[in-house]
Amino acid sequence: MTTIINDRISEIIDGKRVITKKPELLAPAGNLEKLKIAVHYGADAVFIGGQEFGLRSNAGNFSIEEMAEGVEFANRYGAKIYVTTNIFAHNENMNGLEDYLQALEGVGITGIIVADPLIIETCKEVAPKLEIHLSTQQSLSNWKAVQYWKEQGLERVVLARETGAEEIQLMKEKVDIEIESFVHGAMCIAYSGRCVLSNHMTARDSNRGGCCQSCRWDYDLYAVEDGEEKPLFEEGQEAFAMSPKDLKLIESIPKIIELGIDSLKVEGRMKSIHYIATVVTVYRKVIDAYCADPENFVIKREWLEELDKCANRETASSFFEGEPSYEQQMFGVHGKQTNYDFCGMVLDYDEETQMVTLQQRNYFKPGDEIEFFGPAIENFTIVVEEIFDEQGESLDAARHPLQIVRFKCEHKVNAHDMIRKEMR
Repeated sequence: MTTIINDRISEIIDGKRVITKKPELLAPAGNLEKLKIAVHYGADAVFIGGQEFGLRSNAGNFSIEEMAEGVEFANRYGAKIYVTTNIFAHNENMNGLEDYLQALEGVGITGIIVADPLIIETCKEVAPKLEIHLSTQQSLSNWKAVQYWKEQGLERVVLARETGAEEIQLMKEKVDIEIESFVHGAMCIAYSGRCVLSNHMTARDSNRGGCCQSCRWDYDLYAVEDGEEKPLFEEGQEAFAMSPKDLKLIESIPKIIELGIDSLKVEGRMKSIHYIATVVTVYRKVIDAYCADPENFVIKREWLEELDKCANRETASSFFEGEPSYEQQMFGVHGKQTNYDFCGMVLDYDEETQMVTLQQRNYFKPGDEIEFFGPAIENFTIVVEEIFDEQGESLDAARHPLQIVRFKCEHKVNAHDMIRKEMR
């Protein structure tokens, strides 16, 4: 499928075609710090998990009070917050649901992401101001099902991660509803996350927030012949795993925008602030560049290289560009591509003294070459000279987590910019 020009999302302005229906960039946030970083680095909206009814029990997750603070912060930047309430609930999971939904509505959450029909119906009754978005857990992959959920009063559907571009095109043509689609992050080996491996192996329910990611474990393979187990591996051979490569659709952004997809979703509520900042910045630049001048748009090599600087497994386009082959699966490969360490986040910059105040996140020392990046600056590198602590004492290294340090940088930087260094 080639990129089709969609006149419904664009206008001719001053003789140039411009995308006027820009999609939402939706970022993950496992805690309040990640929420603020996602918004600072260009996310239009953030999805978070509460302490109940969600599928990421191992993420930091938000109390109602933290959600209120997050909403107040997001409102200052015109961003929205959605809360995942996407468990498949058992009887014992329903206690407190009405109060919880009313609390979300009360603190100003924009909407919920939900899979269970009972939670959908309950929300309509007790918290009608909340938008209701259908979770990817419902495995939505055809236009008639999209039409069904529109008729149930939902504002948006999050598609199955197995949905291809041609299928999405038909959905947009047939049904007038917002569509949210994943563009970056981990893929599940099971269909849209419906898995019971974790239940079987650890008694942790994948579909109620307890997934232990057993598909990413290493396994030894055996064949049973005549009642005996015979190994299908040799000593020292790489172990077997069954996880797909991570999704990366950065080069498909033009096609995604022209399809009229309303929200582009980055997966990863358990990822670091360095990961969120890097991925959000790159997708923000690509979306903005294409929308401003689609006819002359080209993918820059520097964008692709930037994505490889944050912790990532191997990546592929998965189902969007066609049926994936075995080459898009990972059989025992767990290595991370990045050669960079996230070293710290800028707290302040004094233009007069050219001193950066930084919160350290990983070890660095005088003589190291570090790279600054941020939402409002072009990446640049410097060699760190002398490092000082908060009392002005010289340090031989910044070695303590969250330590506040200072050093000189002739380029102006901003609060929330970050530094990383290449591992050599």
